[in-house]
Amino acid sequence: MLPFFVYGTLRPGERNHDGLLRGRVSAAHPARLHGAVLYDGPGYPFLVEQPGGAVRGELLTAAAGEYASLLDALDRLEGHVPGDPGSLYERVQREVLRETDGTAVRAWVYVAGPSIAPRLRARGALIEGGDWLNRGRGRPGPG
Repeated sequence: MLPFFVYGTLRPGERNHDGLLRGRVSAAHPARLHGAVLYDGPGYPFLVEQPGGAVRGELLTAAAGEYASLLDALDRLEGHVPGDPGSLYERVQREVLRETDGTAVRAWVYVAGPSIAPRLRARGALIEGGDWLNRGRGRPGPG
């Protein structure tokens, strides 16, 4: 039972966190996934694997007895259908680093699906710094 690395609307304070994760998670740790970048989507981000990038998020451990239902709920939220190349996201195992102590942890990560990732690389809006919570900061204003 792997933990989950979340980097967008499932992070604390974001719109899907409380409704989907409250009471279903026993531990949360700030974490970073290297070798990936974030692209801005229609109200949520897409993670795309890319050397040299890094994405900041949270490493979540399911509470006792919640793993199977949480996995199913996250798959539905993320539009992940195993084996379907048209899925919005794919669920993959990747090594994530806990920021508190640098420990490497194998976790589930939802990455942009194979039909979406190439379009994002070609013309997507990159989230500078790889942190959904800081999107838009540091960009010059109009005028």
